[in-house]
Order: sequence, then C-alpha cells, then structure tokens
Amino acid sequence: MKNKTLFKNLFALQAAALLFCAAPAPAQEKPAAAAPAPASAVSAAVFNETADKALLAMKKRAEELNIKGVAVVAYAEGDSVQSWSSKMLVVGAMKNAPSPDKKGDNLLGIAYSKAAEMADTLKDSGSGVRRPMTGEYGWKGGVVAKGKTGILIAAFSGGSSEDDARTSRAGLEVLSNGL
Repeated sequence: MKNKTLFKNLFALQAAALLFCAAPAPAQEKPAAAAPAPASAVSAAVFNETADKALLAMKKRAEELNIKGVAVVAYAEGDSVQSWSSKMLVVGAMKNAPSPDKKGDNLLGIAYSKAAEMADTLKDSGSGVRRPMTGEYGWKGGVVAKGKTGILIAAFSGGSSEDDARTSRAGLEVLSNGL
C-alpha cells in the first residue's frame, strides 16, 4: 500500500513537472531597439573635410611667407573644450634640429602648446590673460574663435609670432566657414 501511495505521489509529481515545463511560456517582449545616439552637430566627415581644407590654406600661407613648420587645427563642440577633434600637417619641417649653440625646437610640441593654452583661455595664444601654466609657454601665433556649434582653434609654429598668427588666421577662416 505504501508503494502504491508512493507511486501515485511520484506519478503526480512527474505529471506536474511535465505540465509546468510544457506550459507555454508567456510571450517574451522583444527588447526595445536602442535609441540612436544623438547626432553630433558636426560629423567626423564634415570635420575631416573642413580640417583638411584649413590645413591646406595654412600650408599655402606658410609657403607665401616662406616659412616651414607645423599646422594644427581643432574643433570642440559646445561652449567649452571638454574634448576635441584635431588634425595636423607638417609644412616642410616638424622640428628645427639642435646645433652646438641651440637646443632645437619641436614645432609640433609648440603648436600643440599654443592650442592647449587656447583651449583653456578661449583667447589667442600668448594673450597674457593669465600667467602660462606648466606645459604652456605663452607663445603667440595661435588663434581661436567661437564657430556655429563650437570652439575653433588654429595654431602654427615655425615662423615669427606674427607669421605664425597670419598662417593660423588662414586656417581659422576656413574653419569658420565650414564649422
């Protein structure tokens, strides 16, 4: 009798398990499609195309002024620089080699130092609005402006401060028209 009861209970348990497993599962909702990322005001393709044109304008101006060096352009979306896209172009020389009486110049480093100062102050490099911080040297020759959707920066290093600024302004003009 005990075996019969045990067998019935075991059979009932198996039947319940079978019913539970065979019962249709509630319809599963499909996961919602991820919302598209907000479109950037300036796409990478637009920046790259505009930056290339700006760098070519800077190269042309540097050649007109008979100077060699490095051109840098950057764009930061918004009213302050929290991140940026940048491009650079060597225009004849990335450095002035050291000599026995000079330690040489890293023109790329100087151009980016100008750009870094402008990213913080939103003023042309070497403006004197504050003392240069570590990593900055107060070099003149970089220019900055507010564009349609963000901050535009152009910096050249390789000539005199005045020639660097003339060269940078050629790039900034193109950036201003495109961004």
